[in-house]
Amino acid sequence: MTAGTTGPVDTGARRLRAGARGQEVWRGDFGAAGTVTAHVLDPVGDLDVLHEWVTRPYAGFWGLGELTPDELRETYEFVDSLPTHHAYLLRWDGEPVVLLQLYHPEDDPVAEAYEVQPGDLGMHFFKGGHGPAELPGGLSAWSVLGPAVLGFALAEPGVRRLVVEPDARNRPAIARMTALGFEPAGEVSFESPQGPKTALLAFCSRELAT
Repeated sequence: MTAGTTGPVDTGARRLRAGARGQEVWRGDFGAAGTVTAHVLDPVGDLDVLHEWVTRPYAGFWGLGELTPDELRETYEFVDSLPTHHAYLLRWDGEPVVLLQLYHPEDDPVAEAYEVQPGDLGMHFFKGGHGPAELPGGLSAWSVLGPAVLGFALAEPGVRRLVVEPDARNRPAIARMTALGFEPAGEVSFESPQGPKTALLAFCSRELAT
């Protein structure tokens, strides 16, 4: 399996991979399981996919389910304008599967809740697609998507540690991040764009992920 390439860690280097809307910015080859690619989110071209995902019953913790398509497009156009927050759509053999948001935690409300370290990169992810109907050797979808998400998030050499802060009530998300190798660091509270949030803070260093 080849999940992108990374260079030596340099905390002064960039942490976010940029490109034009819809552009492929990373590719991971998972052999018989296929290929996962990361694309800069296109708030217009990807809108139908996004709106269908965020309005699903289980997407409540994502906090966007009440938005109209136009409001959702405007939300991600705003994200697209920020140099510190980027959104990406991961595709598995061309099919959209994961919405991934990466951000500089020092420029995000989570900075109220912990001491940001050089090289930290915040991460939110939402699995909306299923990937291939059949996988070789009894593989699960997350046995491919987990390494793909981590590989892409760590693709820039300035990233030393990944940070997640799922809602403390979101047990499926907490179980998933633990399975990906994140180490819980306790509950924190801060003011999010959707209002007060109590989250479980967790970290995954480059060493743990690789």
